[in-house]
Amino acid sequence: MNAEPERKFGVVVVGVGRAGSVRMRDLRNPHPSSAFLNLIGFVSRELGSIDGVQQISLEDALSSQEVEVAYICSESSSHEDYIRQFLNAGKHVLVEYPMTLSLAAAQELWELAEQKGKVLHEEHVELLMEEFAFLKKEVVGKDLLKGSLLFTAGPLEEERFGFPAFSGISRLTWLVSLFGELSLVSATLEERKEDQYMKMTVCLETEKKSPLSWIEEKGPGLKRNRYLSFHFKSGSLENVPNVGVNKNIFLKDQNIFVQKLLGQFSEKELAAEKKRILHCLGLAEEIQKYCCSRK
Repeated sequence: MNAEPERKFGVVVVGVGRAGSVRMRDLRNPHPSSAFLNLIGFVSRELGSIDGVQQISLEDALSSQEVEVAYICSESSSHEDYIRQFLNAGKHVLVEYPMTLSLAAAQELWELAEQKGKVLHEEHVELLMEEFAFLKKEVVGKDLLKGSLLFTAGPLEEERFGFPAFSGISRLTWLVSLFGELSLVSATLEERKEDQYMKMTVCLETEKKSPLSWIEEKGPGLKRNRYLSFHFKSGSLENVPNVGVNKNIFLKDQNIFVQKLLGQFSEKELAAEKKRILHCLGLAEEIQKYCCSRK
């Protein structure tokens, strides 16, 4: 990616919330991967232009020969429809997680991307964080006895961002990336809608039958925080020390996407990533069904 680009891929950003705004900033700044990309415009309910970048209609973005890539940064509930439209229009797609709110939809869209010969990339900036790099080093070669991961944050609208197992899929991705494929033992969902409060408690186990609990708790006044506890045969790990600031994680994700556009990822790497993503989406769906069957 250090070579001078022979061509630039025209990009449109769909949705200009937090992630979309960071994406637009990265596309406009002089980074090695941005040299391969040309920001053409954004699609949004907002009107006008943002820092000189023009708003364009969805129809124009889909039909334009200039637009070759779509960054989908809208609400999770809209991802599936946007991905399908842009793939059918022959565009490469980068989408913020979760790519869909069902396993079947994700499998169908991946098949569509393969039919069209296009890159479909689901962002996972949580795997590019300093905390995750620290954890990965800490757990390697160790036998897990049991573990837990609790995430707290303010309220989140399920209609826009999906069931908590989907909106919190980055935590599930951490656990799968650290300990391998997991199976569901049980799950419960406690909700007080009038208080905008919810707590999802999930019991998982590793292939070696070690128990892992994952809890998502959201409500007014709850600060965004992650608490973890992993017990190994050789000792314990309680929470992550301050391992530095997470710099440019969306840009690092863009670098990975551009490498895919340039054909610099092996089939084996792409297959392993797809397998992990589909495993996590499948688990999220299983958790949702388990909780809903017990309401």
